[in-house]
Amino acid sequence: MAAACSARLADYACAADAAAVVALLDAYASDPAGGGEPLSDYAKTHLVRELATRPQAYTVLAFDGDLPVGLVNCIEGFSTFACKPLVNVHDVAVLASHRGRGVAAQMLALAEQVAQARGAVKMTLEVLSGNEPAVNLYRRIGYAGYQLDPAMGTAQFFQKWL
Repeated sequence: MAAACSARLADYACAADAAAVVALLDAYASDPAGGGEPLSDYAKTHLVRELATRPQAYTVLAFDGDLPVGLVNCIEGFSTFACKPLVNVHDVAVLASHRGRGVAAQMLALAEQVAQARGAVKMTLEVLSGNEPAVNLYRRIGYAGYQLDPAMGTAQFFQKWL
């Protein structure tokens, strides 16, 4: 059996961590769950530098030995109702070779610890309804559909490209 993976916060100033962030996000973007298109050259070149300029952003990386195998990108936002920070889990990516081994749960646990240390009232994330393994994981670790009043239904995620 393979050794357990380890998770830690990425250091955007570390070249190896920066390369891992780009490679893992590119692999995720290229996967059908990530849209099936690799990152643009612009994103590959500028992503880590842009993340580093945003104190509200942090990344958790997972490693199998020295091999980067997963990442979770988090962006702090603000809950106006609670008047406290919230953390949006923007990306969850695990290499296909390491899926089903608890890597995502381990990274999300660390992301949650960081969110709690920042005083966040909640964590949010989006997931494609057809990504059943991810949906099942998120439910298993405590995520649920967002609603205020059951009569109004659950929230839906929309986007508009600018």
